[in-house]
Amino acid sequence: MKKILVIGSSNMDMVMHVDHLPLPGETIGNGTFSQHHGGKGANQAVAAARAGGKVTFATCLGDDVFASQILEGIRSDGIDTSLITTIPNYSTGTALIYVDAAGENAIGVAPGANAKLNLEYIEAIGDDIKNSDIVLLQQEIPEESVIEAIKCASKHGKRVILNTAPASLLPHTILAQIDTLIMNETETEIMSGFDLADLNVSADYFLDKGVKNVIITLGSKGSFIKNKDHSFQIPAFDVKAIDTVAAGDVFCGCLATALARGSELEEAVWFATGGAAISVTRKGAQPSAPTKAEILNFIVTMG
Repeated sequence: MKKILVIGSSNMDMVMHVDHLPLPGETIGNGTFSQHHGGKGANQAVAAARAGGKVTFATCLGDDVFASQILEGIRSDGIDTSLITTIPNYSTGTALIYVDAAGENAIGVAPGANAKLNLEYIEAIGDDIKNSDIVLLQQEIPEESVIEAIKCASKHGKRVILNTAPASLLPHTILAQIDTLIMNETETEIMSGFDLADLNVSADYFLDKGVKNVIITLGSKGSFIKNKDHSFQIPAFDVKAIDTVAAGDVFCGCLATALARGSELEEAVWFATGGAAISVTRKGAQPSAPTKAEILNFIVTMG
């Protein structure tokens, strides 16, 4: 099993389930509240570990009570926490999440200590990047840090997987150093600058910039995958979604683990699709991430 290094955010998620997402100025009663460990980086690290990956997680936490809770949770999944740094006088990242009856969500994030995952931090973990095999990143940390981590990983010949969430434009020279780029439909439009009228055209935009593999996730329609050799679409599994908060993160973590095991891209996407399908049937971000056994059994059962 190859080593996965996840570099990214950690948050405490405050989740409220409501009948519908509130409009500006609207107060919705009869909601139900829960609190979960989240953050795109932490979610993907947990998903990768539960799917069977050998995972190290690099993040920054505040010096509040949330930090110790998050750290304990990450350790409980067998993740190497040696690179996690506590930032004095900072709060741990926090997300406020509304989830409606259909499982759709609206999210506000206060980055807190995640903002301290800066260039100095990336430079300090340079040897750890060098000693990993796959580097999994998102864009919930400073953009300059994402860019520097990609440069470092590419320099040492590591496989870089970038989930462009939340999306922001990256230099074309950086795109050329990415092995696998994972985006949803909205992120694809933001990153490319044009609407998603043709999946092939959208994927080609990134392939022309040097990305080796493009994955566009399509929610209930599955995902579209393209590289220089072939393109294909993998359908989603038919499940009843109750919470889609971390579906994309589970997909990314499971994909990284499947690739670390040596799976070909198509097989890895099937595995990741199964993991994401299970996750939307459960509440919470990290609590929704399934184990390897659950995913394999689900794929066999669903045919």
